[in-house]
Amino acid sequence: MVRRTARPRQRASATPASVSAGCPCGLPSSYEACCGRFHAGGDAVAAPTAEALMRSRYSAFVRGNVPYLLRTWHPRTRPERLELDPGMRWTGLEILATSDGTAFHTSGVVEFRASYRGGALHERSRFERVDGAWAYVDGEFPE
Repeated sequence: MVRRTARPRQRASATPASVSAGCPCGLPSSYEACCGRFHAGGDAVAAPTAEALMRSRYSAFVRGNVPYLLRTWHPRTRPERLELDPGMRWTGLEILATSDGTAFHTSGVVEFRASYRGGALHERSRFERVDGAWAYVDGEFPE
């Protein structure tokens, strides 16, 4: 039997990524020490948890890193190409809950709210391991 836990999380950052001294994902580490190491590391450096992958994907959206977004998308659901809106300005990430998604699991769920200038995106994302690395499968948008 797998134990599933949902744990509430505090908002990591409400400061726009371009102003914050920390990583765009909201953690206090620098981008290079946090999500940047996953972005630059290729397949050799993978996020250790579903939440870490979620945070690194948010940072990739902030920085416009389409190759990373596609590389970390599950092959079963990955689009052939991805075009980002150049006018989109992401302003903060709040992790609302996680379920599984650790080194002991093969799947996990991360619920989050990503704020952007003029609104917010609330998603419950599903992740699975592919060849040992976490990959984004899909998401649903709770009301």
